[in-house]
Amino acid sequence: MSSDEAAISLLIVDDHPVVRDGLRGMFESAPGFKVLGEASNGEEALERAAALDPDVILMDLRMPGGGGVAAIAHLTRVGARAKILVLTTYDTDSDTLPAIEAGATGYLLKDAPRDELCTAVRAAAEGRTVLSPAVASRLVSAVRAPKAPAGEPLSAREREVLALVAKGTSNREIARELFISEATVKTHLTHLYAKLGVNDRAAAVATAYQRGILG
Repeated sequence: MSSDEAAISLLIVDDHPVVRDGLRGMFESAPGFKVLGEASNGEEALERAAALDPDVILMDLRMPGGGGVAAIAHLTRVGARAKILVLTTYDTDSDTLPAIEAGATGYLLKDAPRDELCTAVRAAAEGRTVLSPAVASRLVSAVRAPKAPAGEPLSAREREVLALVAKGTSNREIARELFISEATVKTHLTHLYAKLGVNDRAAAVATAYQRGILG
């Protein structure tokens, strides 16, 4: 296999030529990367991605002539092979959450050190999620925030299940401990997720502590 075949291929999407030039220079001078092309907005990014089929797309979010979130959503919808790593100046919730929800593999700020960028692109190419620490803390806070005021109280059984989840107990172990089936455990989890306004075990536990259900 030649070095070109082994290299991670990139498409750089940013509306500032200086930024594109800087990123191109950085990745072309680093071993293991190959820049296939550039785009200056979301619309152009879709055309270039279809034509070049890169491994990873470095995507800015705020661009005139087509923003990054819409482009990410479209690429996800059509099943594009490329992994999308958002690279932006902004770390606000209004940008972060839509980009991740649209299908971005990761989210880094443009002031990230060169080594961190290279590592992030390698991780993204392997399908691993990459978030800068600032973005990660914002995202976790937003995802774990209660979606609605405290609603219907948990039943005694749901509280038992939640307490065991908080200890890291698996569904199978919960079923054994409470003498119920795994299917019943899953039903209890579905109900308590709905009551807490969350989507997963970690968020359920965090919200339960926040509301004083677990202490």
